Amino acid sequence: MYPELLHIGPITIYTYGLMMAIGFIVSYLLLQVELKKLGDHPNLASDIVFWAAIGGIAGSKLLYLLENLPDFLADPKGIIFSGSGLVFHGGLIGGTIAVILVLKKYRKRIGVYADIIGPLLVVGQGFGRIGCFFAGCCHGKACDLPWAITFPYASPPASFPVHPTQLYEAFLNFGFYFILVKIIRPKSTKVGHTMAIYLMFAGLERFLIEFIRVNPRIWLNLSSAQFTSIGVFCAGLIVYFFLSKPKSK
Repeated sequence: MYPELLHIGPITIYTYGLMMAIGFIVSYLLLQVELKKLGDHPNLASDIVFWAAIGGIAGSKLLYLLENLPDFLADPKGIIFSGSGLVFHGGLIGGTIAVILVLKKYRKRIGVYADIIGPLLVVGQGFGRIGCFFAGCCHGKACDLPWAITFPYASPPASFPVHPTQLYEAFLNFGFYFILVKIIRPKSTKVGHTMAIYLMFAGLERFLIEFIRVNPRIWLNLSSAQFTSIGVFCAGLIVYFFLSKPKSK
């Protein structure tokens, strides 16, 4: 674990924050390339990434507060302003709402840009999971695999070998980015299909990975993240079969 990368006087550079920043920067650069192909102004890329970050952080924090309501009521200030407590599905919802508002402001077709932005989300998530790995959060259950890792100072601590689920998700996300960009999007005949497949992947991947993570179970031996994953997967199905439209020539 390397949660704190370095100290510059009174300023601490946290590894998780650095990886999140790298994820946003890489996504921004990739988005610029995609928007140039469409002849869009470069300012659109910066607006999308900026408001996606704001909406994503707000949404992820809000869902974390709802999932940990007793802790929030006991220490509202400490929970709200802590650097931890960011839930991916909340970030996905908050970021999506923010980006839709930006696209409406610029009068852009949401479906076309959703197919561009969808693959970039897995890039950002991949870097975020690497940050989780260095911070020690979001690790898995005990295992005896050769690549198992200990996180003695994590929350919850794991002084025994566990699944490095953060790296599992990072590898899956980076790999799926290339599948979306190189295989699925070029062959898609409908606007919205790429985003729909991303949503189904995001829901299925997180649903399955939760079985080897240590999150508490709330009902039917499933975690809250698994129930939101089902919702994300179903949203992808709805977009794919009912909301997608033929590509315009």
